[in-house]
Amino acid sequence: MASEFGVLSLVPPLLAIVLAVATRRAMLSLFIGIWVGGIIYTGGTGVAQLYDWIVSSIGGSTFNAKILVFTLQIGAGIALIWRLGGAIAITNFATKRIDSHRKIGIATWLLGILWNFDDYANNAIVGSSMKNLADELKMSREKLAYLLDSTAAPVATIGISSWVAFEIGLIANQYEELGIQAETPSAAATFIQSIPFNVYAILAIAMVGIIVITQRDFGEMLDAESRAQRTGDVIREDAQPLQNIKDELGEPLSDNAPLRVFFLPVIALVSVVIGGAAMMGYAPGRTPVEMVSNTDVATALVWGSFAMVTMAVVVGLSEDIMSLGQSMETILDGFGTMLPAVSILVLAWSIGAVASALGTGAYVTQYAEGVVSPMMVPVVVFVTSAFISFAIGTSWGTMSIMTPIVIPLAWAIGGNDPSFIAVAIGAMFSGAIFGDNCSPISDTTVLASTFAGSDHIDHVRTQMYYAFTVLLATIVVYFLYGATNLSPLVLLPVGILTLVGLVYGFSELDARRKNLSAKPTSSNASTRNVSSDD
Repeated sequence: MASEFGVLSLVPPLLAIVLAVATRRAMLSLFIGIWVGGIIYTGGTGVAQLYDWIVSSIGGSTFNAKILVFTLQIGAGIALIWRLGGAIAITNFATKRIDSHRKIGIATWLLGILWNFDDYANNAIVGSSMKNLADELKMSREKLAYLLDSTAAPVATIGISSWVAFEIGLIANQYEELGIQAETPSAAATFIQSIPFNVYAILAIAMVGIIVITQRDFGEMLDAESRAQRTGDVIREDAQPLQNIKDELGEPLSDNAPLRVFFLPVIALVSVVIGGAAMMGYAPGRTPVEMVSNTDVATALVWGSFAMVTMAVVVGLSEDIMSLGQSMETILDGFGTMLPAVSILVLAWSIGAVASALGTGAYVTQYAEGVVSPMMVPVVVFVTSAFISFAIGTSWGTMSIMTPIVIPLAWAIGGNDPSFIAVAIGAMFSGAIFGDNCSPISDTTVLASTFAGSDHIDHVRTQMYYAFTVLLATIVVYFLYGATNLSPLVLLPVGILTLVGLVYGFSELDARRKNLSAKPTSSNASTRNVSSDD
C-alpha cells in the first residue's frame, strides 16, 4: 500500500540526517526531525505527537526497554572496571604483545568477527577491551568506531545471533502467508542459501581487513588518522564524545591492579549472555538454528550486563580496592556516562516510529515494483533497501518493510524458483545493513560511537566514505551476477579485489590533494593527548 503522505514521508528522516551531518548535533537534529514528522502527521501542531512517539519508543517495546537497561548496566560495568584499574591492567598486558597501529587494528577486526552473537554486545565488549590500547597506539577514536561498527551488524547478520533468528522468522512468516512452504526449502535453509548474496555485509567485513592491513585511509578518516598520528589527539578539538569516562569518573583507584580485575567481569558478561540465550532457546530435539530462533537475546544481554556489574563489585571488594559505598557511587556515575547514548537511542527509535507512521518505506518501495527484470532484481532490491535503511536508520525495520514485498516479487519474477528467493533475500538484507552501517540515526552506529568514545557525528562522517565505497563494490558484484549468473563464490573475490583497487586509488588521490601520507606512520605506544575525554 502506498503512503498517503507521499513524498512528505521522506522529509523527517532525511531532514534529521542532513541536519545531523551538517551541524554535528545529533540529538537536536533527531528531535527536529521527529517534530516535523508530528506536524506532517497531524497536519498542524505536532508537539503532542512528538512526545507520543518518544514515550512509545521507550515503553511500547520491551525489546527497546531491555536494550536501555543493558546499555545503562554496561555503562556501570565499564565504570567499575575503570575505577578498579582494569583498563590500565589490560593496557599494560596488551602493550607487550600489541605494539603497533596495524596490530591493534587487526586485533579489533578479528575480535569483532569472533564475537558474532549480537551487534550491541559486540560494540560493548570489543570497544571496552580495545579503546585504552588504541589510544596508547594513537589510533583515532573515529577509526576505532569504524572498526566496531563494521564488525557489528555485518557480522551479526550472517553469524549465530539474534539477527539470524529475526531474519529466519521474517522468511518463515512470509512463506506461511503465501502458502508456499511445500514448494520451498525451510526458512532456515533459505537464509543459509542467501548468505553468499548478502554481499554488502561480507564486503564490509573484508573492507575493515583491507583498511587495517594496508593502513591506507581516505576522506575524513585520513584527516582524523593524520591528526592522531601527528599530534596524539585521538579526538578532534571541540568534539563531544558519547563517553567521558575520565572526566566523569576520575582517576582509577589502582594503577597496578591484576588482570582479573578486567577479565572476570568481562567473562561474566560473555558467559551469562551465551548461557542465558542457550538456556532460553533450548528444548529437546531443537537444532542450534532453532535454538537461536526461539531465544531472547535482549533478555540475555540484560542478565549478562547485571552479572558484569555484580562480578566487578565482588572483585573490587575481594581485592580491597573499592568499598561497597564507592561501588554504588561508581555504578550511578556509570549510568550517567551512558545518558547521551541513551538519549540518542530513544530519539533514533522515535524517528523510526515517525517513518513507520508516515509510510516512508511503502512510498519508496512502490517505485521498485513493475519495473524490475530478473537480471536487475539484486541491484534494485539492494539499492531500494539501502535507501530505506539509511532514511529510517534501522535494519530490522527495513527488513520488516521489504520482506513482504521482496519474497512475492522474487517468487513471481523468478518463475516460482525457490533459489531466486534466496538471491533477493540476500540483496535485501545486504541493503538493510548499509543503512545500519552509516546512518546517523541508527542505534548500532550510536553504540559504536559510544563504546569507542567518539563524537557521534565525527564517526558518521568518517565512516560514510568507506560505507559508500563498499556500496559501489556491492553494486558491481550484483551487476556481474545479473549479467553472468556466476556463483557468488566466484564473484565475491572480484568484489574484494574491487575494494582493494578503490582503497588504493582513493587513498592516493586524497593524500595528494591534502598533501598527506596515505599510509600513516606506524607508531608504538607513546604519550597521547585526549583533551576532552578520558
